[in-house]
Amino acid sequence: MSDQPSRLELLRFARRVVVQQATAAVRQLDGWIADEERREAERRRGEEMRPPPSDWLLQYGLNRKNVDAVHAGDCWAAAKSGRCRPASREQVVEALRHGVPACVHCRPDTALGLLDNP
Repeated sequence: MSDQPSRLELLRFARRVVVQQATAAVRQLDGWIADEERREAERRRGEEMRPPPSDWLLQYGLNRKNVDAVHAGDCWAAAKSGRCRPASREQVVEALRHGVPACVHCRPDTALGLLDNP
């Protein structure tokens, strides 16, 4: 007999190698899928636990004491500023009555029925 493996033995060896590599690749993919499912579940839980957005926002100045503007809760300009805090309807009405300007984009004074900040 020859010391060389037969063609059939080489093909069986190649098949075992391919199965081993494919099994490892599938295991790796399953791990990635499980990680992504876990991240997605955490994201959904975070969204469910997030409190509802405020109906009204007060935008504070750089010193965080002066109120610069009044916004509706869904105003894109308020979200962009990063200096807004939730406020009650009463706080917003009071701010508008004391001359704090209403946002020109979301017009909270109109939504509140205070068209002329008296």
